[in-house]
Amino acid sequence: MKVLITGGLGFVGTQLSIRLLERRHRVTVVDHSPEPREYTPPEVHYVSADTTVQGPWQKKVATQDVVINLAGASIFNRWSDETKKLIYDSRILTTRNVVEAMPAKEGTLLCSTSAVGYYGFRGNEEISEGGAPGDDFLSSLCVDWENEANKAVDKGVRVAVTRFGIVLGKTGGALGQMIPAFKRFVGGPLGSGNQWFSWIHMDDLLNAFLFVFENQDVSGPVNFCSPNPVQNRDLGKALGKVLSRPSFLTTPAFMLKLVLGEFGSVLLEGQRVIPAKLLKHGFSFRYPEVMKALEEAVGKTS
Repeated sequence: MKVLITGGLGFVGTQLSIRLLERRHRVTVVDHSPEPREYTPPEVHYVSADTTVQGPWQKKVATQDVVINLAGASIFNRWSDETKKLIYDSRILTTRNVVEAMPAKEGTLLCSTSAVGYYGFRGNEEISEGGAPGDDFLSSLCVDWENEANKAVDKGVRVAVTRFGIVLGKTGGALGQMIPAFKRFVGGPLGSGNQWFSWIHMDDLLNAFLFVFENQDVSGPVNFCSPNPVQNRDLGKALGKVLSRPSFLTTPAFMLKLVLGEFGSVLLEGQRVIPAKLLKHGFSFRYPEVMKALEEAVGKTS
């Protein structure tokens, strides 16, 4: 199949390109960098473009069998009004332009990224895809983001809205920020440590995309996360064990809020999300437990 990935030079997009090429798919990546990265596979067809703006890049979208929409500015910053606008526009405008460019024909698939942040802050409540959205900034963003993607349904496109948990992988992401703290002996729980952490190993995330490709009856919201979310303190213990570092030093809630502002609340609250739809359709997780996931992601290279 012909597959196009927006935001395809990032943490997930790079690994997804490699996996798709291994499966003999033809891959086009659209990103804002003038040139592909040195680690981008040479078989990838690269298009440099600002996807928040309409342009010639949309002609590529119109020729694809599958579009995977990963584009969006990082949320891992202090959220000023300017930053929130960048986070919002990079997702909403890109998705709008992708949907506009997609051909009106059955058999085409749009996998558009969202996040488990859709559900807001729900304490210990176990949440599946039928859960209602929250009312904070990240939840509202996800609602608008998903609404833009779902407009492709009117064209006959099968739309899967993939709500990511935190992705655990070797080359960056959340672990890229957490591991240095642990190696300096300052890693540990955030705030109370009671908040739930919905996560997925990179290998399972890539396989979940392929699973959606191959199963025509999978559509709508799909939680891309392990069936076994963990509380923040347990994640810290597991990572400390893998790295042979202590994990008892707590980062006070007030300090996170002081440094990160509104985004600090996201780290201090969390969601307990279950991938009910993947499980219902028979998807098998290779790394359902966080310890095994961490051992694979960082244990062999620490």
